[in-house]
Amino acid sequence: MTEGNFVDYVKLFVSSGNGGKGSVHLHREKYITKGGPDGGDGGRGGHVIIKGNSNLWTLFNYKFKRHFKAEHGGHGSKSRSTGADGADVFMEVPLGTVIRDKETNEVIYEISAHDEEFIIAKGGKGGRGNWHFKSATNQTPRYAQPGIPGEEKDIILELKVLADVGLVGFPNVGKSTLLSVVSSAKPKIADYEFTTLKPNLGIVEHRDYQTFVMADIPGIIEGAAEGKGLGHYFLRHIERNSTLLFTIPADAEDISEHYDILLNELKRYNPEMLDKERIIAITKSDLLDDELKAELKAELDQSLPIEYMFISSVTQQGITELKDKLWSMLND
Repeated sequence: MTEGNFVDYVKLFVSSGNGGKGSVHLHREKYITKGGPDGGDGGRGGHVIIKGNSNLWTLFNYKFKRHFKAEHGGHGSKSRSTGADGADVFMEVPLGTVIRDKETNEVIYEISAHDEEFIIAKGGKGGRGNWHFKSATNQTPRYAQPGIPGEEKDIILELKVLADVGLVGFPNVGKSTLLSVVSSAKPKIADYEFTTLKPNLGIVEHRDYQTFVMADIPGIIEGAAEGKGLGHYFLRHIERNSTLLFTIPADAEDISEHYDILLNELKRYNPEMLDKERIIAITKSDLLDDELKAELKAELDQSLPIEYMFISSVTQQGITELKDKLWSMLND
């Protein structure tokens, strides 16, 4: 999937159908001149339904079509005939899609399972025909109920990527390169910051044909929790990852400080992220000789509070061990 086809945020207008009118009709036949009321009920208006589809990865289908309107219910007719229900409109979305109210930004619902359905706009009920209103004192009512109007809503669909492992790090630290090495994904790779502007997903093959999904999240910068550098658009994708792999380059000035900044941004955005399993990958380790690596290891053993591993995507150093460790974390 090209970067331009990955759409994770859209604003839409949805409108359900109006209920049909109840019928005002008096039964007449050749030899029955006063058959009484027999007006049928109106049909229900169509719903607008959002449905989960595990085969979708993007909201690209809604990039160009932003208005969705269901059919109105049919009107009732004679002989107590009920009007046809309006056709429902189904909107298929990837798993991990959050539905928000555009005006209040409140979360309405979240789609998390295949074929899960949520009615975002209910169709109006059909009006009752005049035969419902006959009584001993009013045997020929000449009125019926109108249908109930449908609902109109402005909503936001927001996709949070569902993946087993999420890559977390500053821009240009080797996240995309690592994903390209451990999976068949082909993310854009270049020697400048913010090469990745959209999440990339890759299927990582482990031993015995086992697999897990890794997500390359665009780089985080200090202040991302306040929206700096499109931080809110990037950080939300980390919420759906069960394990976080922090990637910090071996040539960073202070690896512990880098980790603390990244962890602080996650905490300020959503404190629940700190409950996830975490591990650090020291990337670009091919730049270190054995002596430098030993010195750095002694320093990191004192300053880093979690487990770390030295890896190199270029030389494949530590890649197999990293996959083994991630698999163990995901399954323990």
